[in-house]
Amino acid sequence: MAGRICGVDFDNTIVSYDEVLARIVRERGLLDSFDFGTKRTIRDRIRQLPDGEIEWQKCQALLYGSRIGEAKLIDGVPQFFRLCGGRGVKVYVISHKTEVSQFDTAGVNLRQAALGWMTANRFFERDGLGLDPQDVFFAGTRVEKIDRIAALGCTHFIDDLEETFLEATFPNTTRRILYEPGGDAPPPGVKLMKTWQEISDYFFGTD
Repeated sequence: MAGRICGVDFDNTIVSYDEVLARIVRERGLLDSFDFGTKRTIRDRIRQLPDGEIEWQKCQALLYGSRIGEAKLIDGVPQFFRLCGGRGVKVYVISHKTEVSQFDTAGVNLRQAALGWMTANRFFERDGLGLDPQDVFFAGTRVEKIDRIAALGCTHFIDDLEETFLEATFPNTTRRILYEPGGDAPPPGVKLMKTWQEISDYFFGTD
């Protein structure tokens, strides 16, 4: 395990917004007759509405800001972080996240909201997930996020968006792990994992 450095995305990789997004969509009367499913499915349906992209941005502002406390820690994440801590694997959380959404009238700082959620879910407690707050990084653009991945020397990176791995500047020496429970055809060079148990087994299953 020595020498492994694992970067992990935040939104939809370690935190699930599926349930809270369904509530927000119902409250806003956007898709009240729809069988909601995942965040990605809901997003795609909202974008088909008149002014759908703006509506989606408004939903995101609530999700990542004032309603983030309703979001859920994805099953298997705590076990993975603890295994990394116990086996000497360095972990960073690296997220593409603006500070404030232009669609949020309350002006909530989205980065502080994310840190607050992580604190509430015991990420920074020694007997919790054991992460150091200084090992959480936010980037204003995807390119900046990838630059951070390279600068930290990540040997592996876990993300729910394949677009991250398809960027021309993504470091060739970093192994690409796509966390996508409903995925079936990852791009070349990207390893698909449908659960965090699979990710843990990939890292530690042969020890």
